[in-house]
Amino acid sequence: MKFERKSSPLSPRFFWVMIIALIAGLAIAIYVNMKTLHPGKKLPADSTALQQVKAVPVMRFGLPVDSFRIVSATIQRNEFFSTILNRYGLTPVQILAIRQQTDSIFNPRQIRAGDSYQLFFSSDTTQHIPLYFVYQPNPIHYVVLNLQHPEQSYAGDFPVTSKIQTVSGVIQSSLYETLDDQHASPALAQMMAEIYAWTIDFFSIQPGDWFKVVYRENFVEGQSIGPARILSAEFYHGGEKFFAFYYPQDSTGKGNYYDENGKSLRKAFLKAPLKYFRITSRYSLNRFHPIQHVWKAHLGTDYAAPEGTPILATGDGVVIASTYSRFNGNYVKIRHNAEYTTQYLHMSRRAVRVGQYVHQGQVIGYVGHTGLATGPHVCYRFWKNGVEVDPLKQHFPAANPVPASEKQEFSSWVEKQLAVLNQISLPGADSVTVTAAASHSVPQG
Repeated sequence: MKFERKSSPLSPRFFWVMIIALIAGLAIAIYVNMKTLHPGKKLPADSTALQQVKAVPVMRFGLPVDSFRIVSATIQRNEFFSTILNRYGLTPVQILAIRQQTDSIFNPRQIRAGDSYQLFFSSDTTQHIPLYFVYQPNPIHYVVLNLQHPEQSYAGDFPVTSKIQTVSGVIQSSLYETLDDQHASPALAQMMAEIYAWTIDFFSIQPGDWFKVVYRENFVEGQSIGPARILSAEFYHGGEKFFAFYYPQDSTGKGNYYDENGKSLRKAFLKAPLKYFRITSRYSLNRFHPIQHVWKAHLGTDYAAPEGTPILATGDGVVIASTYSRFNGNYVKIRHNAEYTTQYLHMSRRAVRVGQYVHQGQVIGYVGHTGLATGPHVCYRFWKNGVEVDPLKQHFPAANPVPASEKQEFSSWVEKQLAVLNQISLPGADSVTVTAAASHSVPQG
């Protein structure tokens, strides 16, 4: 018997597998061949599958900062805008043109030692003349001067974000140290001292006194630039609690501090015309004059401070004199009302003019030693009903309370703030040996 071998036909599936394998092999061969012939050449990518990502420029001050060479520095003592630009190759004529065309946004006379600035140069290292001068007087504001085209210069602000924070603590040694130990800004201590200036003597704070504070902290580019304002505070001192609530009274947010009953914490006059001071000579009817070497009345109070320290108006009023005299040097005199007038002597320079209305705490001049003076200080004189008196012995009325028409709204605001203060824990409140302070975040509302 003969057997015949029959060949079975190929299945369709096997046929397509062979076709795909053949195509894949050809593709690999072509790819290897091209890589061999063009080893440094990349194959074009499928635009739908692989897209090239372009680098995004880093923008700051409205400029692509990664496209420039940048020199950062700070204004040095006795350094001027013109000397900085001249040092980098700009001529006096160019500098004058820049000043004239940017005077609406930049006053070079106002730059101060310690302020920061940056010079932007071309990325081409053969170019040594700066293209932009960026001045930053504070963390928020900046001015960009286009040194090639001054008319294109501009001023700007960094976006500011804020967050409501709280801090509390039991004082062991000082308010400053308690805040500093908890990594809270020491500026809060100064703020509290100003708010409670007429209520609490911060030189008599005792261990065991405690505080709770709700404040708004500002941030620029994610970095804290410090506390902006205390919104409410509770301070325990001498067995008594003192509350302070900031109550805005207009659309700009400007307001004052009041206690829980709506009475103002601000008096008609500040205790002194300086924030930081040392009394070197008090009001006296018989004092030995250090220059004239005679016994005579000294009807003012001398506050010593470094040259250039800002002098503040102690109350609201109208400037009735801003001039110079042989003995008083540069001085300013303010009429506050029909009853009170104040005078500030020996200024290095004055900052107000006759007829100008000034507010309590406004800078009216700077400490100096012009006129008959042995060193930098301000002689503060105070008139009541035309007679010079000792300001440290006067009992001044408080500023106006919350208006009756706003009392209900104020009470609602106080109720909300008290609820926040009550939620703030006070670690170690049961022991005066504890100096811990807590920092929290509360929702902004």
